[in-house]
Amino acid sequence: MLRKISHYFAITSLILGISFSANAKRFTSQFCEFELPPGWECALEGTEWVCQSTNEQRKKEAIIILAAKERGPQDSMMEYEAYLKKNKTFMLPGGKTQVSEPKDIKLREVNGQNWVDSLHLASEVPGFYTQYLATVKESLGIAVTFSVGKDFYDSYRGVFENIISTMRVFVPKKYQQGGEFQLKTGDEQLLGDSVIPDADNRLNIGVQKKKGQTGEGDPMQDYLIYGGAAAVVAFLLAKARKKKGGAKKSKKKKS
Repeated sequence: MLRKISHYFAITSLILGISFSANAKRFTSQFCEFELPPGWECALEGTEWVCQSTNEQRKKEAIIILAAKERGPQDSMMEYEAYLKKNKTFMLPGGKTQVSEPKDIKLREVNGQNWVDSLHLASEVPGFYTQYLATVKESLGIAVTFSVGKDFYDSYRGVFENIISTMRVFVPKKYQQGGEFQLKTGDEQLLGDSVIPDADNRLNIGVQKKKGQTGEGDPMQDYLIYGGAAAVVAFLLAKARKKKGGAKKSKKKKS
């Protein structure tokens, strides 16, 4: 049974990886690039890049935001880690205070670049999980945030991991030579004011319940189906290993 589950898990992961590579398209900003899922586009909103699905229903489910700034004294891996370990607090319309719940934080390497990786609940939008990746690269501080409605988190987790695995950061020559592209200044915060910029609701972000329906011809559906299948297989694999380990202990006790 364990061997069959392992084999199925390997096949599912392979299919997911091939599907992502075959259909994804590369997005490149002035400081970061990665593979976007099909049906997603990125647009510059002031000093931040905002990436969303072009499908109106999917647009409410998830959003990616990229920001960069001139590196200041507060921009270091240690400072980012300390900040992301804490609850984030901000004001909601109507004067209510929103306090986030930090769920996880770790250091990780992606394509030779070290990142602080942290997961919060309700730190950018109420009812949304947000995964923060923050790093420093020469004269820049860089942050990428992945936000998804909590009812859709399990479906998008594998999709976001595929995107993260293709991320690369760089300092463009134009900027190194005193170039023109707009970014936050050294005395501004990279993470402290990173609430999703949607004061007039143009980005169409908001909590909606998972209904299991998508627009016709929605290319994201394949990713969500494959990602869900991989999660189920991973759960069954862990369960089978636990059961096998318990059986071994029982045999030892009998002997």
